[in-house]
Amino acid sequence: MRSTDDSTLLRQYAESNSDDAFATLVTRHINLVYSVALRHVSNPHHAEEITQAVFIILAKKAAGLRHDNALSSWLFQATHFTANNFVRSEMRRHHREQEAHMQSILNEPEPEIWTKISPLLDTAVAGLNEKDRRCIVLRFYEGRNLREVGAALGASEDAAKKRVARALEKLRKFFVKRGVVSTTAIIAGVVSANSVQAAPSALAKSISAVAITKGAAASGSTLTLVKGALKLMAWSKTKTTIIATAGILLLGGGITTVVLKVKASADRAARDKDPVAYAFRNPSHADANKVREQLVGNWALESKRLGVNKDYRHYKDNNFQKMWTLTNWAINFYDARSNLICSASGPYELQGDHYTETIEKGTGVMTNYIGTQAQFRLRVDGDKYYQTALGDKPGLQEIGHRLSQ
Repeated sequence: MRSTDDSTLLRQYAESNSDDAFATLVTRHINLVYSVALRHVSNPHHAEEITQAVFIILAKKAAGLRHDNALSSWLFQATHFTANNFVRSEMRRHHREQEAHMQSILNEPEPEIWTKISPLLDTAVAGLNEKDRRCIVLRFYEGRNLREVGAALGASEDAAKKRVARALEKLRKFFVKRGVVSTTAIIAGVVSANSVQAAPSALAKSISAVAITKGAAASGSTLTLVKGALKLMAWSKTKTTIIATAGILLLGGGITTVVLKVKASADRAARDKDPVAYAFRNPSHADANKVREQLVGNWALESKRLGVNKDYRHYKDNNFQKMWTLTNWAINFYDARSNLICSASGPYELQGDHYTETIEKGTGVMTNYIGTQAQFRLRVDGDKYYQTALGDKPGLQEIGHRLSQ
């Protein structure tokens, strides 16, 4: 067991501005934060900047966290938000470089299980509920035994074992949906062995020196990163409050339950009548970060229409539906590391939840559109994707489904 727990150290720093207490927290958790950041950006220098930002955020919020018994879980979530904010602001590539990189991605040999899991792991863990996320971070990121995990959760060792098993099963299902098939035992082993690696030796000292000033000595880019991450964290907390309020309403009585059932039935009818319109009208599908997370992998076109209220044209063959476009196949592909979506006419950078497509080749009537551009917005609902053209006039709309990798 640790000589001084995180809550005590946070209290010492918040109440007495103890530099030694904060430095101890940095040294204790820096490997976890750095490892999560590095998996997001795959660049040690960028990972160091993200790590610096996370501990500045910790210094700013220390007073409110001093009674938190799961600081590692909070740091994991803070790193996930900060890294996502960094990736979103840094991804800018030239079109030719994008094409070449996409081709190299598509030609890569089949990776080992950790290489498959690594780019998905932190998104998967971040999507767990708070207790399950704490279990995974404490058990596999920090390497604590089940008795210690149970103590941190206020539960018995046996209860902790069961919750860890359930959380691992949720991770396994998340990976399966994205084409990574494995067992909970293998996932537990590779995550435990690889999820945390040593940060650069001098990083803890430099981070402590900057963070205890709450960012006064940090670079402009780091402060921008801190500001963006704090906004994301505040929005996440707001969403949690909204969900909790909805849960209370559900417990309020039979009338509320009936009203919600009627609304659910109306939602299903609206979705069946016009699935594309429903996907873009439903606010639960509108988070651009969530869209990108759900979009990773290969997708096959199954139906499309040109213009609202027109009939859909349906396709049944995943592999041989010929198109008039550059790739000649009705297959879309999205890669989170490069932030590239390979649509029917080529690879393009995803800007939030939309991208701009340029028609470079075509036959028949499509020759009239060579050299033109169109913007498309995307939504994902389970194993379905929905795409609609942006602009004043009704444009192309598509529906597709996920392909196993």
